[in-house]
Amino acid sequence: MAIDTNATAESVDSLVDAMNDFSFEMYKKLYSNSDENVFFSPYSIFVALAMTYEGAHGETAEEMYNVLHFPQDNDTMLCSFGRIYNLLNIDKEYTLNTANALWIQENYPFLQEYLSFIENYYMGKASEIDFSNAEQAAQLINHWVEENTKGKIKDLLSSGDIHPLTKLILTNAVYFKGIWKYQFDPESTLEKDFEISPENTVKVPMMSFSESSVELSYTETDDLQILELPYTGDKLSMMILLPKEKDIPNVENMINYENLSHWRNSLTKTAVQVLLPKFKLETEYQLKNYLMDMGMQVPFTMDADFSGMTGHQELFIEKVIHKAFIEVNEEGTEAAGATSVHMVLKSVPDVIEFNADHPFILLIQHGETGNILFMGKVCNPQ
Repeated sequence: MAIDTNATAESVDSLVDAMNDFSFEMYKKLYSNSDENVFFSPYSIFVALAMTYEGAHGETAEEMYNVLHFPQDNDTMLCSFGRIYNLLNIDKEYTLNTANALWIQENYPFLQEYLSFIENYYMGKASEIDFSNAEQAAQLINHWVEENTKGKIKDLLSSGDIHPLTKLILTNAVYFKGIWKYQFDPESTLEKDFEISPENTVKVPMMSFSESSVELSYTETDDLQILELPYTGDKLSMMILLPKEKDIPNVENMINYENLSHWRNSLTKTAVQVLLPKFKLETEYQLKNYLMDMGMQVPFTMDADFSGMTGHQELFIEKVIHKAFIEVNEEGTEAAGATSVHMVLKSVPDVIEFNADHPFILLIQHGETGNILFMGKVCNPQ
């Protein structure tokens, strides 16, 4: 169990608000008004960055704070991370697990204070690894990710994502499997048209639910139909925002945490006939440019200060990789996400080349007295 002694209901709510604000800011960067599928785990990305942020100082920490919106090295807030971790990792009628890990270069001098800090509050245990053997390092990390996502996230990293300057990779994995409280009957699933755009329609397996005796949480606005589908146990649910005029960019312009809270508070129980496509998505994102656009720039540059990790300012974030998976069918939903933050050396010490491939002078000198014992010039060493 993570340390959560000083967490309060208010501090947990405050941290959840920060996480959810980040979720919508990241979503807006990822969709960019494109027609491509988007799916990611903002929780996974946030926690991986939060563990990195705990080692940041100065302007680096300020920029990360402005993106993550929670105070650094704050005992109450840290305990709130612990409380959320403990609440998520409880077996219920659904399966929900999250895990953190630090992979550190063997024999590299990370501060024990930082490593203990992450283990106590984030349950992120540090494991020594040899990043000079990139293929083996990637295999070890990928195995951990695959194990903690029930095999749904494979090959998060390639050997090309690791090199000898890599000194630390922080990882988060999250996995969810929930059964619909009110399941769809597979015999009611039929091939139907799905309009990608006015010019492009495809056939998809469309699930159907129309039990008049079952009331679902529903509301609508001038632009939206909003439906909440609960999972068994009533602790988790899927909320679906359906544009009335098929204008998804308009909805994306409206979507934020404040509006979501308003829509959720407007939900009322009513009988709804539901048509929902079965689908499975797998996504992968390189998040560096998105995070820099959100205001986290210095952490990715040579000016980064992560001295809270090592006592020195030699590390910066090279890349942030995220993969996600979701499958929705008649029975329920299975989803997983994994994130890695790669910390590397800013540079190797300059290696001065001394190439004695032309005539040179030599001296052999007694160190203590300074006496030159031998002296000469080599014009032809043969």
